[in-house]
Amino acid sequence: MNDRVSVKAPVAAAAPAVRAPRPPREAAGAPGRRPAGGAARRTGGWTPWFYLAPALVVLGGLLLYPIYQLGLISFFRYTQAQVSGGEPATFEGFGNYAELFGDPQFWQVLLATVLFAAACVVSTLTAGCALAVLLTRVRAVPRLALMLAALGAWATPAVTGSTVWLFLFDPDFGPVNRMLGLGDHSWTYGRLSAFFLVLLEVVWCSFPFVMVTVYAGIRAVPGEVLEAASLDGASQWRIWRSVLAPMLRPILVVVTIQSVIWDFKVFTQIYVMTNGGGIAGQNLVLNVYAYQQAFASSQYGLGSAIGIVTLLILLAVTLVYLRLLRRQGEEL
Repeated sequence: MNDRVSVKAPVAAAAPAVRAPRPPREAAGAPGRRPAGGAARRTGGWTPWFYLAPALVVLGGLLLYPIYQLGLISFFRYTQAQVSGGEPATFEGFGNYAELFGDPQFWQVLLATVLFAAACVVSTLTAGCALAVLLTRVRAVPRLALMLAALGAWATPAVTGSTVWLFLFDPDFGPVNRMLGLGDHSWTYGRLSAFFLVLLEVVWCSFPFVMVTVYAGIRAVPGEVLEAASLDGASQWRIWRSVLAPMLRPILVVVTIQSVIWDFKVFTQIYVMTNGGGIAGQNLVLNVYAYQQAFASSQYGLGSAIGIVTLLILLAVTLVYLRLLRRQGEEL
């Protein structure tokens, strides 16, 4: 009896030593332990902001402060007398905005700006996307020539490009009128013809950005997808509409928003090609209208109000467009 107990006792005493030791809590990595994971997420969440801080400071100095000053001036009566120091600036609240919204010319200019910008955006996207698809269909030498020509148009300053297009359509010496047999027809005399001429110049200097961006996106699409669509008998238009456009939608969002911003605030082309807004202001857009009010009429407060209204319109258009895309399930 005693021997039997003495034999079993050492075995029972040694049994706990056979069990595998439990891993420490830090190494277990249990997903339910929130303190460690939450602390890591909180620490890592601030890391990108530290890297972005220098750029944000620069952007804040270059963008936010001028916008703040523009908004501040829009609430004051600020003319040449206040600029020279002859009179103090007078706070008017929303007086400049009330005067602006009560001016029928402002609404005419706003409508013309919206229609002109929409036509420029549609034309630019159409030309850029069509040439991007063309780049994927031609050989290396024509592709290189087209790329160089497009980049040359993109790199041309707006003043230089506008002057060249004015010469091309000049009623006396322009080659376009001679080729079309139009004699001394003036393209800048009529309102619609002047807007059409400016539209051509805007599209000419804007489509290279769309073309290069969309072409890069098309090159990233797997070739097997396009080959499968071709084998199924799909036309080039059907391939673009049903295959390429959905896959390139994030890229198209970027180029569309940037085209809207660029074309809505066109200034140089209108000012140079229509000599400051056309005859009796028939070709005015918002930026040229703001310039005339601020500098030609010395109504700096009113010009600043037009600038703020333009900024708010562009922000609203961008936010609405992004919201519609998010409703469709697009990841941006």
